[in-house]
Amino acid sequence: KRFHYVATQFRNRHEPNSRPAFVITDEYDVQDLLHSLLKVNFDDIRTEENVPSFAGQNSRVDFLLKNEKTVIEVKKTRSNLKDKEIGRQLILDVAYYKSNPDYKRLICFIYDPENLISNPRGLESDLERESTEEFIVEVYITP
Repeated sequence: KRFHYVATQFRNRHEPNSRPAFVITDEYDVQDLLHSLLKVNFDDIRTEENVPSFAGQNSRVDFLLKNEKTVIEVKKTRSNLKDKEIGRQLILDVAYYKSNPDYKRLICFIYDPENLISNPRGLESDLERESTEEFIVEVYITP
């Protein structure tokens, strides 16, 4: 939930003239920073694990916390990736991971620094409604 604060701190370095800023420009930058933050609490973090194909498409999870049976999917908004498209992609992810007994939780982390998602709490709520007793969906849209 505090990802944006950390990202901002890296952008505003202590001595800006002598150290390059870490600027998040795409989803890979978000993944790099989130991976570093996950290492604070988890030892076994699998990155971009291949998973069996679903709906005719090959897939990779961004992060797998195998011991916790938790998958983390990361998105960063951009002009052509807003509410509708992110929702569509994540609904497919939910359907896939929910059907796999190796996973018990899906965490969807959406970084939206330009506030391109018009109703972030609504999108969170809609996706989290896909939770069941056996499979939990958590969605975090920040800032």
